[in-house]
Amino acid sequence: MDVILIPGLWLDASSWDDVVPTLRAAGLTPRALTMPGVGAAASSSAEIGIADWVDAVVAEIDATDGRVVVVGHSGGGNVAWGAADSRPEKVARVVLVDTAVPYDGGIISEFDTIDGVVPFPGWDFFDADDVADLDEATRARTAPSTLSVPARVPTDPIALRDEGRYAVPVTVLSGSLDEADFRAFVTQWGRYADEFEAIENTEIIRLGTGHWPQFSQPEHLGTQIVAAVTREPAPGR
Repeated sequence: MDVILIPGLWLDASSWDDVVPTLRAAGLTPRALTMPGVGAAASSSAEIGIADWVDAVVAEIDATDGRVVVVGHSGGGNVAWGAADSRPEKVARVVLVDTAVPYDGGIISEFDTIDGVVPFPGWDFFDADDVADLDEATRARTAPSTLSVPARVPTDPIALRDEGRYAVPVTVLSGSLDEADFRAFVTQWGRYADEFEAIENTEIIRLGTGHWPQFSQPEHLGTQIVAAVTREPAPGR
């Protein structure tokens, strides 16, 4: 099974480097992506939006014989769900790392734009719980490798058109919330809740990590991705 790994904002394919060995050891074929325009100046990235990121993943799916699993971290979860919407018959499962599915027209989030791009705001920008398990050495090692993203990507509304996406099983690897807490929390998210509840088969696995487990606990994250890929979907939710 090919496993397409989509980074969150400000990250490229290398952010999955410490997760990939666990997937390979399990006999999977991981394919980590760098999304269009990441690290590029506004002069060459200004026209790149979320649809271009979805299209890049769809191209990878189309280049694969058989079905694939699509994994999206954080904002990459929007891209993963967009790809499942475009190719529901080819996606065996979507795995979301500490994020949830977007609704039609939903965005990732809003961040400051500087010189026509959205730079990494620094680890101190994020909630304490999100970065609690990133020690100083990890922060120092990873911050220099963060890259800007095209200005449109975080705030571009995603277009979802094919209700066949609801038949694609979804695994949420939640950093801190267990299944009961996640399902209770998601009911407060309005249209996000409607989209999530429409999915025929969902599961939530608590990682017990912050928001970047690929840096703080990569082997654990890899093991949970393997388990999601190889586990048969349970009936219903």
